[in-house]
Amino acid sequence: MSGPGAPLADMFGGIDVYLFDQILRGRIRPGLSLLEAGCGGGRNLVYFLREGYSVSAIDPDPECIASVRELGRRLAPSIPASNFRVEPVEASTFPAEAADVVVSSAVLHFARDEAHFRAMLDGTWRLVRRGGLFFCRLASSIGMEGRFAALGNGRFRLLDGSDRFLVDEAGLMGHTARLGGALVDPLKTTVVQDRRCMTTWVLKKNF
Repeated sequence: MSGPGAPLADMFGGIDVYLFDQILRGRIRPGLSLLEAGCGGGRNLVYFLREGYSVSAIDPDPECIASVRELGRRLAPSIPASNFRVEPVEASTFPAEAADVVVSSAVLHFARDEAHFRAMLDGTWRLVRRGGLFFCRLASSIGMEGRFAALGNGRFRLLDGSDRFLVDEAGLMGHTARLGGALVDPLKTTVVQDRRCMTTWVLKKNF
């Protein structure tokens, strides 16, 4: 441990700042269960593991799940390795309503097309308990409409050179209604140096 930022980095890892905001506002608190759908190497899970949350995670990449299992072994050895599973978000083996909080951070914009996006979203939403919280960050066109090259099937070439499936405000509001969710916060979008947009979409599951 070295440098003035090391203690905070050790406690919170590389957590998404907008997910951190939900903790600060008391919406994610000790005693709740949390599942990350598309966890990567576990950067968002460090704090929750350290603080004794009931944590689960899925990701299709075996190396990512191996990393998360190692995090769990070090930070929360009482959590079984079976809580961390190699599987896609659209076909999880966790039961419906598996967690109070379900996190999807920079995952859904990797959908291949509209059908795949809906399958990924519905598979993730299925895991949220009634009354629970769905936290999502994903690429969008909000704030940069008409600036990206359409590739078909809902995918676009962004100005940073990457290809992503993009949502817009109307689409997100339509999915909110279809899923039976309610916005906890207004949609919030960050324009990243005039190259791409990332939208934060936070819902409560009403039914």
